[in-house]
Amino acid sequence: MYKLFTHNDLDGVSCGIVARLAFGDKVDVRYNSVMGLDHQVERFLESDKKHKDVHMLITDLSVNEKNAKGLNDYVKEGGKVDLIDHHKTAIHLNDYSWGHVTVEYEDGRLASATSLLYEFLVEKDLLKPSGALEEYVELVRQYDIWEWEKNENIKAKQLNDLFFMVSLDEFEEKMVARLQDADHFEYDDFEEKLLEMEEDKIERYIRRKKRELVQTFIGDYCTGIVHAESYHSELGSELGKEHSHLDYITILNMGGRKISFRTIHDNVDVSAVAGQFGGGGHAKAAGCSMNEESYELYVKAAFTIEPLRQDFTKNHYNIKNSVDGSLYVNREEEDFFIYEKKHHQWVVERNGQALSSVFPSFEEAERYIKRNYSAWLTRDEHFVDYLKKYVSNDKKREA
Repeated sequence: MYKLFTHNDLDGVSCGIVARLAFGDKVDVRYNSVMGLDHQVERFLESDKKHKDVHMLITDLSVNEKNAKGLNDYVKEGGKVDLIDHHKTAIHLNDYSWGHVTVEYEDGRLASATSLLYEFLVEKDLLKPSGALEEYVELVRQYDIWEWEKNENIKAKQLNDLFFMVSLDEFEEKMVARLQDADHFEYDDFEEKLLEMEEDKIERYIRRKKRELVQTFIGDYCTGIVHAESYHSELGSELGKEHSHLDYITILNMGGRKISFRTIHDNVDVSAVAGQFGGGGHAKAAGCSMNEESYELYVKAAFTIEPLRQDFTKNHYNIKNSVDGSLYVNREEEDFFIYEKKHHQWVVERNGQALSSVFPSFEEAERYIKRNYSAWLTRDEHFVDYLKKYVSNDKKREA
């Protein structure tokens, strides 16, 4: 008999699907939140430790230090345990014989829990490989580590959309049946229509949330904070790309009392941010439960901050990286004019006075004023008035 403890997201539930394909009714699958696993493991160690015929599998989640020691004692007494994970915050569990944590494959691809479990079971002849199942596993892997966007693999994103559109039990049942019989993994006509409607819904949701983003510094990082209960990965990606001056995006789910962190930058590790509050995850996608400290920093302190204004994108004259310069404004009605004085020497004038710092690129200059002054690209009309004003002043000085 097998007992599987796994996460309740797409990657974790797909581990449950793979396990059911391997073991059928000989596996008991329990889906858990990040914070719920340790309680389940404690209960198992207290009530089931005498039942050595149970093979425990833990996927897409890691245990705390107390439970790691308890599981190790269980194994020494003859129990069977395998923990399979892909989060770097769990690498220390490789110190145990039952720990199998792989963040990255030898070929440079990032791993997912589903891909690792699938390979583990195939290698041990516990699961027969198939084309449809391999396709499904790869879709899960690409979505979970956000590789689908780089590969433009919309089918991987659609799988996660479908996961959230139906109940967990329905998704599991439907995928198990499909993967048992199909030669290739495909969506049916009804699912295709649902996914098309869902994409429109996601776009509307993101447009609305873009108007609610606030910005603040927390520690050394400049973060954008937004309240949202749905589509965290899509929202984090869109906000991160549109506001690339932000180090990471913080998404608050007040109903679930959870915080998600997303970044598009290679030099920012949000798993370290989440780790400060007892959470974890990947370098570019992580999360934690909301505690008193994180509430004070991300909810209470940000409550009175006005939302960021978006850059005007329909301008004809005031455009970014223009040879004529680019004009920004903030809520204090300060003007910030960015122009290239010499090659690789970009100047920022604040209300007509040049700042002491000179920047090597337009992007660096823009990043500076957005992070420190919450400025946005203003309208053409403001840009023209600004140029008229300062050209007029220059002529008066020359006269």
